[in-house]
Amino acid sequence: SSVTVPKMLMNMYTQQQSIPYVGCISQLYFFILFVTLDNFLLAMMAYDRYVAICHPLHYNTIMREELCVLLVAASWVTACAHALLHTVLLVRLSFCADTVITHFFCDLTVLLKLSCSDISLNKLVIFTEGGMLLFLPLAIVLGSYIHIGTIILKAPSTKRLLKAFSTCGSHLVVVSFYYGTLVGVYFLSSSWDSKDIIASVMYTVV
Repeated sequence: SSVTVPKMLMNMYTQQQSIPYVGCISQLYFFILFVTLDNFLLAMMAYDRYVAICHPLHYNTIMREELCVLLVAASWVTACAHALLHTVLLVRLSFCADTVITHFFCDLTVLLKLSCSDISLNKLVIFTEGGMLLFLPLAIVLGSYIHIGTIILKAPSTKRLLKAFSTCGSHLVVVSFYYGTLVGVYFLSSSWDSKDIIASVMYTVV
């Protein structure tokens, strides 16, 4: 939201719906950066909850400060490299004059559709490197909650269920909302329409 909302509010205030090329590229870079960081953050939070519920006595030993710092640093480095890669691949493309972006921010998929160049390399990198960075954190989230569910079902009790819900409830809501809209917009839709734009507003702004 810190990337897309300021420009959107400015457009609403000035009634101007334009953005310079450099501004669009900058917005795209930081948008990819923070989306990638969100993926890693959700994965780290899921693992933290897995350790807290499944290994409570070893929590301080496993989730030590050094490990947390390492995970955060690795997330930042990976996210910066990921965003830079896709931004550089986009910059090498050429665009036709008077390009109209039918979206409220500079989204990568929308910009690729507006390009007059060959975008096969961009698509290849998106589906390989981008897919790996998307589904790896998601796999960690799913794996963590599968283990949590298995532990709870082995010895079900009201106290354990309440503890698990209080620990994981808010995170599960965020994960479901975030990945649900992400999949709906980028994987289940063949073309951008008003519903896709509304969904993208939900996961980028809210």
